[in-house]
Amino acid sequence: MQKLIIFLIIFFYFGNLFSNEEYFLTLRNEKANLRQGPSFDYPVKILYKKKYLPVLIQDSSDNFRKVRDHENNSGWIHISQLSKKKAAIVIEDELIMFSNSTVYSNPIALLKKGRLVKIKKCNDNWCKAISGDFKGWLKKESLWGLL
Repeated sequence: MQKLIIFLIIFFYFGNLFSNEEYFLTLRNEKANLRQGPSFDYPVKILYKKKYLPVLIQDSSDNFRKVRDHENNSGWIHISQLSKKKAAIVIEDELIMFSNSTVYSNPIALLKKGRLVKIKKCNDNWCKAISGDFKGWLKKESLWGLL
């Protein structure tokens, strides 16, 4: 019984250390430092100035996460600068936001490439999003920051 308990503790405690699964998080604050290595001793490569910017988490080391952004910049960010809130970047030159999750519904707005949108929920092909004063549905395939 003791061996089973020890195994379960080790499995749950160290389980995500061996996971190679990538996932998205967003920047928690208006400013976040992307560093060259997983410590405050490493120099800052990029100073991000956009809250909710999505980043792809690729690796971890203690309290730092190796991330990649939508422009393929990579480096390390402290976990205190990351949030689980969902957001995405428009990757098409122009993307129409619709009132419902179908191209036959009313168009609400035309979003340009690079526009940040906050994600409320997603289904298989569409995501309900907010961008500025507009709320509507966007095609999931035209967004970066979602799996």
